[in-house]
Amino acid sequence: MSTLRVTAERLTILEHPNADSLELAQVGLYRAVVAKGVYRTGDFACYIPEQSVLPLALIEELGLTGRLAGGNADRVKAVRLRGELSQGIVCRPGALAGVDLERAAGHGEDFAELLGIVKWSPPVPTTMSGEVEAAPDLLPWVDIENLKRFPEAFEPGEPVVVTEKLHGSCCLLTFHADTGAVQVSSKGIGAQGLALKEDERNLYWRAVRAYGIPALAAALAERLGASRVGIFGEVFGEGVQDLGYGASGRAEQPPGYAAFDVSAVIDGQLRWLDAAQLLAGELPLVPELWRGPFDPATVLELAEGRETVSGCQLHTREGVVVRPAVERYSPLLGGRAIVKAVGGGYLTRKGGTEYE
Repeated sequence: MSTLRVTAERLTILEHPNADSLELAQVGLYRAVVAKGVYRTGDFACYIPEQSVLPLALIEELGLTGRLAGGNADRVKAVRLRGELSQGIVCRPGALAGVDLERAAGHGEDFAELLGIVKWSPPVPTTMSGEVEAAPDLLPWVDIENLKRFPEAFEPGEPVVVTEKLHGSCCLLTFHADTGAVQVSSKGIGAQGLALKEDERNLYWRAVRAYGIPALAAALAERLGASRVGIFGEVFGEGVQDLGYGASGRAEQPPGYAAFDVSAVIDGQLRWLDAAQLLAGELPLVPELWRGPFDPATVLELAEGRETVSGCQLHTREGVVVRPAVERYSPLLGGRAIVKAVGGGYLTRKGGTEYE
């Protein structure tokens, strides 16, 4: 899930192809449907991204009562309005009436706290929860920002690798070479510095045991001379999320699993390594869809379509993840150079689940 930031942005206004009274306000590569004539290209406005939870007063001020997602009708979610995908909300709340939005945009000011907006936290089903313990040395996964918000994350033509993004739940495993200890967690629980105590009923522990991941991590630690090794994968299947890829997530069978990243602490430094290179033939891997010179249009096209994991195109694809061919730091992102692009078909599907 991306970082929540509610910022002022410069707008590009585009014609809505199917509605005379509506237009499209573009922020980065995101587009949000707005009333016609309210904004012009070059104007600055507040952009509230998807997965934001709004306070009641702001919902009423924006005229969105009963029109947002979630049980409380307070969560921003992608929708199609007259056939066009609308992601996020473009607005000028009264609380920002005295704010120089152009200056705020230049400074990257975040208005989430001022507006009372918080990030949505998905629920945790029983099979994904469990008894936890402190794990300060757990190697955590990272939030991946969206290409549409950061279209300049890669240089035009930079060699990149595009892999399919799976709709499951992120499974973290950390192996400690000095003690042989294994810690297992989910993205959300791991972000709190916690690990799940071993439990045969727990989804993540069932996955790491079924696929022999602790032994693979131990072998990698020895091979790399690493003090800690992290293996990150997606656990998926029926009962995990609404998209199952033909796999089972029920207790009587091992869930589906696909590795997508490896990290290691070598000589005291954390390094991110090529999972395909290290784990090919050892673990199932997320499908590689394309590699070549970076082009945003190509990436967004690849984010759409049908999944390839099952080999049967059973349902819509969630999206894609883009990495450089050679791992590097991104000053723009303030961390790894890695972004995601999520498909419109996935965002607007009916009955979707978003467990973390």
